[in-house]
Amino acid sequence: MHRFAFIIHPIETRDVTRKYAFMNKIPEGVIKQITKLMPPQKVSKITGVKSPYGETEGWFIAVPLVSDQMLSLPADVVTKKIIRAGKIAEELGAEIVGLGAMTSVVGDAGYTIANNLNIAVTTGNSYTVATALEGTKKAAEIMGKDIEGCNAVVIGATGSIGRVCAELMANQVSGLTLVSRSVEKLRDFAGYLYEKTGVAASLTSDVHEALKNADIVITVTSAVDTVIEPMDLKPGAVVCDVARPRDVSREVVEVRDDVLVIEGGVVEVPGDVNFNFNFGFPPKTSYACMAETMALAMEGRIENFSMGRELSVDKVKEIYEICKKHGFKLAGFRSFEKEVTREQIERIKENAAKKIKNYQA
Repeated sequence: MHRFAFIIHPIETRDVTRKYAFMNKIPEGVIKQITKLMPPQKVSKITGVKSPYGETEGWFIAVPLVSDQMLSLPADVVTKKIIRAGKIAEELGAEIVGLGAMTSVVGDAGYTIANNLNIAVTTGNSYTVATALEGTKKAAEIMGKDIEGCNAVVIGATGSIGRVCAELMANQVSGLTLVSRSVEKLRDFAGYLYEKTGVAASLTSDVHEALKNADIVITVTSAVDTVIEPMDLKPGAVVCDVARPRDVSREVVEVRDDVLVIEGGVVEVPGDVNFNFNFGFPPKTSYACMAETMALAMEGRIENFSMGRELSVDKVKEIYEICKKHGFKLAGFRSFEKEVTREQIERIKENAAKKIKNYQA
């Protein structure tokens, strides 16, 4: 059996206080000073991941830095902590380690980590792309949308996940808008995209402007703060928020009952899996990036797989087939830690239709 490990970190300070209740009354700034000094540590052992074709077990290893610390502290400081977490994985017997959330963003997105470890590394981003696109298409279909007639927007389009999402969607929608803070990088990517697909995408650095006519949105920035607010979206819009921390403001689901916001990459794991750690998902489900790491271990693909800032379409398709073979599959829809039922989507669809009708009247 090949074993894996997955590196996690607290998204925000409330994740720290949930684990260490005695910190509840400590100011946030002090909590961050404490976590900055804490070493990486094993969180739990993961058991029971099994398919007819293979099985695996592994460990969660935590780097105790919250998201904004991952981006604001010097990259070498953060990278050393991630490498130390990887060394713990090695010592436990893991042969491949996955990089969760911001640990896959820091520095050169995996290469320096891999160069300092004796085990394989993956960011898990290829399967994240596959499930985000699959989930978005299914959600749009339930909302009564014909993908071929949709205007799609990718926010964070020059990042590793955003680029390949845009490339895979380019020929499936009627219009594509790419959003990034750097217009220069957008132009470079748009040229590449045109050569690969023949699609001339619209470009902007203005999120709010881009969303005015968006039917479907995939958002995957590395921003610490939210970038999509309630009044940005048109009625009936479907938004897949792949980012952690989230790009979509919680206010969107509180005040807009006519738009559908889903999280990207929530996956059902095969076997009688026990994570022995509550990361907020229902039992036997995981993020897609975790699933990619498990699937590679089950398949015996002990190699650096999803690395750096330029994922390939071929690898997205390959990991999708590997995961499908072992029984990993999309586990319904979730939004802000809650399941989104088919009935809720039908109500959102009805509310959107009413609002559109009122606009037209």
